[in-house]
Amino acid sequence: MISLTCKTIFIQPIAANIFMDGGPFFMSLILICLVAALIFVIRGFVNAKKTISVARKSLKLAVDFSLLGLVMGFLGSVLGLITAFDSVEAMGNPDPSVFAGGLKVSLLTATFGLFTFVIARIGIVALRLMLPSEDLSE
Repeated sequence: MISLTCKTIFIQPIAANIFMDGGPFFMSLILICLVAALIFVIRGFVNAKKTISVARKSLKLAVDFSLLGLVMGFLGSVLGLITAFDSVEAMGNPDPSVFAGGLKVSLLTATFGLFTFVIARIGIVALRLMLPSEDLSE
């Protein structure tokens, strides 16, 4: 007997559709940035008590990957908007629903980039609170 859960019926298809609608290339790059940022945040937490220098380097890399995910999201959004406007120009007088669909798709990458940034930043802030402050007098 097949057991269907709410997750397999609703969440996975919706997430897959959003991922594919946003463009698999940019959405994959942003996902890689999210995973990398989370890995470096976790690495920073693991090394926070042992090796402060490794924890600080992990923190800096997590910051870089969170910003890269944000920028990649907006780059994908701008390229999606350019593509949407090119299709509008080619059609002459487009149907508003076609134009609205193109705008929605172009904003998915920006939304995922912002999501990546916020999630990574929560971990970064927590890690910064855990690490001792740097001595600026040196």
